[in-house]
Amino acid sequence: MKFTKVCNKTTQILLVVASVAALVLFFMTFATVTSSDGKELTLAGSQLAWKGDVELSNGQTVEMARSTDIWFCFILTCVGVLFSFLTFSKYKGMRYAAPAVTLGAGIYMLVISCSRPVEFVDIHTIDHVYSWGSIEYGFAVWGVTIALLFAAVVGVAHLLLDDYIVVNSSKSAKYTIPKRLVRFVKDYKSEVKKIVWPNRKTVFKNTVIVLSICLILGAFIWLVDFGLAQLLDLIF
Repeated sequence: MKFTKVCNKTTQILLVVASVAALVLFFMTFATVTSSDGKELTLAGSQLAWKGDVELSNGQTVEMARSTDIWFCFILTCVGVLFSFLTFSKYKGMRYAAPAVTLGAGIYMLVISCSRPVEFVDIHTIDHVYSWGSIEYGFAVWGVTIALLFAAVVGVAHLLLDDYIVVNSSKSAKYTIPKRLVRFVKDYKSEVKKIVWPNRKTVFKNTVIVLSICLILGAFIWLVDFGLAQLLDLIF
């Protein structure tokens, strides 16, 4: 049990570290924009998420357009960091919330990482200054993705270990999450066996009744609509 508690505390700490690391990586290079004449412009994730100002090589400062997708991932990451810290508090529900939020953010970032940068990096605010040639993602994009997915994994591990400790330290009969899932599947199978499925004749009969009622109601609504339209034409 002592070893299990140590592992549980380790996963809890790793959850916080990974979620904080993902948040920090948002302030590093997310994309590198290269102009047609070889000039480069680096953009941090925070600039793409919060419309940050960017100073171009000619000294001009422009405001980047916000990437709604990156902004949403940034918000989810912040919420994940908050929930991961709250796992140390008395609010046990955070055990479920932290891995759920980080997993959602990680999957979203994985979609962004595997997509073309031009789909998520909006550079129309600087198009009038330079003729840009290409956009490439920086290492931070994959770094955030990996950190968030890792946080989700260790968050689930913490959830299972913490649940195992609570069940084994309780005097009442309780089940761990895996056992509860197995029990649910068994109960579901037993309930499915009790279902009385209708035969072909009954299905055909009920289908005809439903279609007939739909046709009657449709015809009634059409007649009411047609009548009201004619009435309005007479009035106006």
